[in-house]
Amino acid sequence: MQRSFIAKNPSVLVFLAILALFTLLVTVMSEGFGVGGISTSFIKTLGKTLCLCLIALAMDVIWGYTGILSLGHFAFFGLGGYMIGMWLMYERTRLIVVDSLAQAEIPPTDGEVIDAVGNQIFGVVGSSEFPLIWAFADSLVIQLILVVFVPGILALVFGWLAFRSRVTGVYLSILTQAMTLALALYLFQNDSGLRGNNGLSGLQNLPGVTASQDYVSLWFFWASAAALGGGYVLCAWLVSGKFGSVLRAIRDNEARVRFLGYSVEMYKLVIFTLTACIAAVAGALYYPQAGIINPAEIAPIASIYLAVWVAIGGRGRLYGAIIGAAFVSLLSTWFTGGQAPDINLGFYTVKWVDWWLVLLGLSFVLVTLFAPKGIGGLIDLYTERRSPSRHGADLGPDDGALREQEASQ
Repeated sequence: MQRSFIAKNPSVLVFLAILALFTLLVTVMSEGFGVGGISTSFIKTLGKTLCLCLIALAMDVIWGYTGILSLGHFAFFGLGGYMIGMWLMYERTRLIVVDSLAQAEIPPTDGEVIDAVGNQIFGVVGSSEFPLIWAFADSLVIQLILVVFVPGILALVFGWLAFRSRVTGVYLSILTQAMTLALALYLFQNDSGLRGNNGLSGLQNLPGVTASQDYVSLWFFWASAAALGGGYVLCAWLVSGKFGSVLRAIRDNEARVRFLGYSVEMYKLVIFTLTACIAAVAGALYYPQAGIINPAEIAPIASIYLAVWVAIGGRGRLYGAIIGAAFVSLLSTWFTGGQAPDINLGFYTVKWVDWWLVLLGLSFVLVTLFAPKGIGGLIDLYTERRSPSRHGADLGPDDGALREQEASQ
């Protein structure tokens, strides 16, 4: 008898329950709606961490389940942030300009307002005209569509060119890294239309919203939690059925899957594009909480960090990717935020701000060598992944194919 989706994926309900409980607890302890036990800045940190968990899910599906080590998914993450950031910056600047010009004796025309907005946004790069890519920046609906559409199209085109050429392994990883580097270098230019190295700033201020950051940070935290919950269900559904079986088969033996008649390239292209869109949604929620986005966020090193998170958490396990991203992200905040005490050795003082990346790299090496299942492997000891007790069960084509004496061997 065919089992239901939940029966095959009991971790889904467990994860959703933990996520809901965590969201409720943080809300109650927040400054906006609760007792003030958690500061607004830490609420933003938790919200950003949930977004990083979401992109880690996407990375786990593409790498842990399909075997494609993509070092370019942070490019899609950044593009999602840029798409929503364009509307946030445009609309916030427009409201400021309109309020300022309202004091003039002669009401400004629409053209004057647009010119003033353009000067405010692009004056830092010596321009005042809106580039073509800002054509829909005044429409929230269109920009939300572009959050998924632009990264999705880039992933579709790149994936089609790479997979049809049957580029695999380390060569594909290098290509994805090259794509990320090329995009970052382009965005660093002032004439890219996205303010070059200055990036987009002030994204934490929602246009037309007068509520304090105590409430706004909670709204984004809730949205991030909802996106992570939905992303987990979607990814679990993808990897649990026939589609997921084919993905794992491609990871284990691509040539055999192709020999069996499956379109390996099509499966790769679909999952590469889909995970790129998930990464873009995560980025669209992350950067309004960060308040700023610039090309440095898309640098190839960010995608390498992402692979490290998934490896430490345990690739090939959705909950492992989330554990790895949350663990490393919060630990990084603690070490690099000056909260970790320095260690005075007498002849040298260890400052964790300087040594955190070394510690992270060492952790990655140790996990790879001695705990390839990562932190998530510990959970496997208490789940159905253990060999089930089959003493006395009939498991063969004939009655009595496995008896008690056989099960004890």
